Amino acid sequence: MVYQRSSQLFVDAEKVIPGGVNSPVRAFKAVGGTPIFVKSAKGAYLYDEDGNKLIDYINSWGPMILGHAYQPVVDAVIEKAKLGTSFGMPTEIETQIAALAVSMVPNIDKIRFVNSGTEACMSAVRLARGFTKKDKIIKFAGCYHGHSDSFLIQAGSGAITFGSPNSPGVTAGTAKDTLLARYNDLENVTTLIKANKNEIAAIIVEPVAGNMGCIPPNKGFLEGLRQLCTDNNILLIFDEVMTGFRLAKGGVQELFNIKADIVCFGKVIGGGLPVGAFAARKEIMNYLAPLGPVYQAGTLSGNPLAMAAGLTMLQALDNEPSIFKRLEEKTAYLAAGIDKVLKANNVVFTINRIGSMVSVHFAAEPVVDFQSAAKGDNETFKKFFHGLLSEGIYIAPSAYETWFITDALSYEDLDLTIQAVDKVSKTF
Repeated sequence: MVYQRSSQLFVDAEKVIPGGVNSPVRAFKAVGGTPIFVKSAKGAYLYDEDGNKLIDYINSWGPMILGHAYQPVVDAVIEKAKLGTSFGMPTEIETQIAALAVSMVPNIDKIRFVNSGTEACMSAVRLARGFTKKDKIIKFAGCYHGHSDSFLIQAGSGAITFGSPNSPGVTAGTAKDTLLARYNDLENVTTLIKANKNEIAAIIVEPVAGNMGCIPPNKGFLEGLRQLCTDNNILLIFDEVMTGFRLAKGGVQELFNIKADIVCFGKVIGGGLPVGAFAARKEIMNYLAPLGPVYQAGTLSGNPLAMAAGLTMLQALDNEPSIFKRLEEKTAYLAAGIDKVLKANNVVFTINRIGSMVSVHFAAEPVVDFQSAAKGDNETFKKFFHGLLSEGIYIAPSAYETWFITDALSYEDLDLTIQAVDKVSKTF
């Protein structure tokens, strides 16, 4: 495939945008080469500025669960735009999507809309701190909750060491209130809680990790977190920005029958437009301004175009729950096919899958946390990425990102992908 126009557009972008991109992973630094500039998308396909057609497995990092340019969402946005694009005042559609979301997700009474997953997670932590009157939080290495200062922390040495910033601009004062734990390791979490007794406001976790590749929770892990939080007066925050309305109508809470105290949403809830949200029981949510003392605000929160897109998307999922079964079947078919051809070509790998999320790790051991994900062979992944790209298959340009399956993918698309994996893996 030729990417002459994309290459020139990237050169132009670098002159006026840091790194030429507005979100770092898009720059292809992890895989090398030049980013692909998209011109349009429809269904399961991307069309780039050079006229190439690509089968898409990132789907805007998750929200395109029903495919790109899903017509009911497009129509809803167009009709709403005709009435005005932003008011900074309440609109009826905000209540409509809030009521629908609350009805679909177990264990929440109220929800507040913001503009991104980062905002949702940042606000959820502030709310947890205000509600519990405690300062510290526990997060897990490899789990990404946006670029708020509290979350850009890497682990120090030792199980109970305070975190240290891994981005300049994050202060040591912020870092000291963020404790790092290992995903899928309850003993490690217990140690942190004991070492910081009565100081921890919340544990925030991707209940299914997606930012170190797809890593499902081990049996008993989420249940153990719930019990630890209950026993120690800690709020459990599920970051369901990726998994909410994707793995089930009610997200991971429904899938595993586990109650979180606060849940964060993004991606699917916006139908492809910039939306985030956080939700909880009313006694927690009523701690927010204007009812309570915890302040959170946003000029564009509840933007009518975003609300129209999100409401239409949630209505489609609510009205046809069989979508989730179809998605799981397609993902299982894809994973089984990739597994078969990689084994036939003697490739060292492991595949993680849950629902409509899947990832291929070029690692010999099971991938259950960030440490095991980091053992993957990145050089093989680079060959894998560029090989698939040359065959018209677009996956995330990072070994630490999950693939997202869309219902718009046909079994012919899946077969073409499996054939491409077979062809590429023969070259390793």
